[in-house]
Amino acid sequence: MVDFLMNIELHQNSTYQQQIREKLVELIEQDTFGDKPLPSGRKMAELLGVSRNTVVLVYESMVDEGYLVARERCGFFVHSDLLMVQRISNSVQTTTKDAPRPSHQPNWSKRLQKQPSQLSTLNKDENWLNYPYPFIYGQIDVNDFPLYQWRECSRIAESKGKLHEWVEGFIDMDDPQLVAQIRQQILSKRGISAKTDEVLITLGTQNSLFLLTSLLADKSVTFGVENPGYANLRHVIALCDSPLKALDIDHQGVQVGEQLKDCDYVCVTPSHQYPTTVTMTIERRKALLEQASKDDFIVIEDDYESEVNFIEKPLPALKSFDQDGRVIYTGSLSKSLTPGIRIGYLVADSSLITELRKLRALHYRHPPSNNQRITALFLSQGYYDSHVRRMRQSYEKKWLLMQQGIERYLGDCEIHSTAGSFCFWIGLPEAISSHLLVDSAAAHGILVESGDSLFMQKDAPENYIRLGFSAINSDKIIPGLAILGGLINELRPVT
Repeated sequence: MVDFLMNIELHQNSTYQQQIREKLVELIEQDTFGDKPLPSGRKMAELLGVSRNTVVLVYESMVDEGYLVARERCGFFVHSDLLMVQRISNSVQTTTKDAPRPSHQPNWSKRLQKQPSQLSTLNKDENWLNYPYPFIYGQIDVNDFPLYQWRECSRIAESKGKLHEWVEGFIDMDDPQLVAQIRQQILSKRGISAKTDEVLITLGTQNSLFLLTSLLADKSVTFGVENPGYANLRHVIALCDSPLKALDIDHQGVQVGEQLKDCDYVCVTPSHQYPTTVTMTIERRKALLEQASKDDFIVIEDDYESEVNFIEKPLPALKSFDQDGRVIYTGSLSKSLTPGIRIGYLVADSSLITELRKLRALHYRHPPSNNQRITALFLSQGYYDSHVRRMRQSYEKKWLLMQQGIERYLGDCEIHSTAGSFCFWIGLPEAISSHLLVDSAAAHGILVESGDSLFMQKDAPENYIRLGFSAINSDKIIPGLAILGGLINELRPVT
């Protein structure tokens, strides 16, 4: 027991009290103490190298919550109720071991009707924070998160007088304050006017697309998707057995005309095309909507990368031009705030929103009420607008550094970039495999993403990478690109 406790490694990511409590709960669940007293506060403090008061506060808090009992002049003991539960569990495990029987486990590989694990997608490195040069897309620099403002909104939401407004949940409804703030402060700035019953809160754009395809897709419905494009959109459509049609794009966005005629739904990213960053022009947007009306198809707009667009006058959303209700609009706060909060929104005709709401209720009822209310307060207090202004300035500086570094060190590559986008789409010299570069770069502390999974065709190009900059520190951009450029030169075939 003593030797085991001495191995607790206290760190600075949380308070010592939190860490000691967490370890004690783990030991209690493992029935480590049994009927014996825990080490005294003084002894435990010596073992852990902390103050006696720190340990005593942990013990007392665990008494208050029923984990421990204090016996006068004897010390602290595990509560008898917990001992009984643990011994029942141990008894069941012992009985099971003593009476082995033939295995009758189901063969899941034969029972699975679909296998999402086999679908190709961008491989995100979970350890991206450990890279000195994380050119990863879709993450933020944690130092940019408005922690104090978010904490203040959390404090307000969790105050006694406000707790009842969200702690009981909303059944299948959304936080009315959040819906109001999204309508007033976010959608209005994209040129979109929406009624309350035309807005649904989701767990981000990916969740919005999943709900839509679950409701709208089947074998008789054809979805047109951009190529290259968002792989996970293709996957959720494919899981519903709908035919997919690859749509060509050019310097103005998705091409209108003949290729769209046999589509029931056309999925587009007009703000910045994913992944090439092309912005769909006003003329192309109007032409797309005219054809949608003429050929009777619906447009699903992923307003990708519009949240912190640092262009002075970004184009209005495609939905803002919609006069016939033919555009379903999706957006999120992932790029502007943080992907971890999982707040998205979907705008469509009220009859469609009603069905989507009922479908969502079958999945998870609604996004967590606490996150909804805190986000609503964050918007209403003006913290969101202030944060967006700061991020625009920061991302513009990073974008300029990226542009300079790429032109200097990756100048012989095919460079796709649009001011206001959070990433650069790079075509390597054809003889260089993006996967080889990714592996070589990782060995030098550089994280980049291969782009071949974003193409639909089987013989997709294997020489594209994507470089994001939202998560990397500004002073690491140029040095990282210099190393990357050197690695590209090393991978060139010898002629």
